[in-house]
Amino acid sequence: MDRRRSRATGRARVTRTSAHPATAHLRLDEVGRGPDDARRARDGTPRRVVLAGEVVDYRLIRARRRTIGMEVDLEGLTVRAPRWVTITEIESALTERATWIVKALAEWRGRRRDVMPRVWKSGAPILYRGRELALEVFPSRRSTVAPDLFNLTVLHPHAHDEREVAALVSKWLKDEAWNLVAPQVIRYAQRVTSSTPAMRLSNARSEWGSCNARGEIRLNWRLVQLPPALAEYIVAHEVAHLVELNHSARFWAIVETLMPGHAALRRELEDWTALLAA
Repeated sequence: MDRRRSRATGRARVTRTSAHPATAHLRLDEVGRGPDDARRARDGTPRRVVLAGEVVDYRLIRARRRTIGMEVDLEGLTVRAPRWVTITEIESALTERATWIVKALAEWRGRRRDVMPRVWKSGAPILYRGRELALEVFPSRRSTVAPDLFNLTVLHPHAHDEREVAALVSKWLKDEAWNLVAPQVIRYAQRVTSSTPAMRLSNARSEWGSCNARGEIRLNWRLVQLPPALAEYIVAHEVAHLVELNHSARFWAIVETLMPGHAALRRELEDWTALLAA
């Protein structure tokens, strides 16, 4: 599940008459190009412009297309434009859409949540199962982590050492994530296939989960920080890919069978997608 499938994005299109063939939405062909050229084509060129009185950084990606496309997401503003369009024309188009761009960027900034504490001391906030808990750190001979309704209590022999506390909590969260998603994958897989898929946790910054053609499922450990229903929806989504490795109508029908009413969860997930880039 790519984060790009669960975000609220706005797009603007500025069309220019030209004899160039229309090839919108196609990715640049990188065959025969060097790694540096391919990377630049994929990642784009960083640029800066003033829009509605605000300094806005954006990535410019040159593509084989007839329009200027604008997209705002977790990574900021991305602009895709034909090679033959000048910077002046591109930034003129950005200026025309300045109000929308600035508003969309502000909305995404507002969605950001810290995945982990900035400081590993008592009182720091940390997300667990969709709730913001307060970290409570105490010295102890034994190392343990325990959540309750309000706090995440951490006992550690070196409670003053933030790096050790961070390592302990990080490992605990990943163990909790595995204990959460592994039984769900097995349970849902039994409904669509006769075999148990290979599973592993990931630390991806661009997706909640994935399923490949070999039937291997990877799920982001940050699922343990989502509300339980959203985490379970992502599991069901990836399990459905064991049958349909696409996003066709048949695929969504399988998701609906596994988790009725998934559309509302899919919309709700948009508000949590910023966790991936935090």
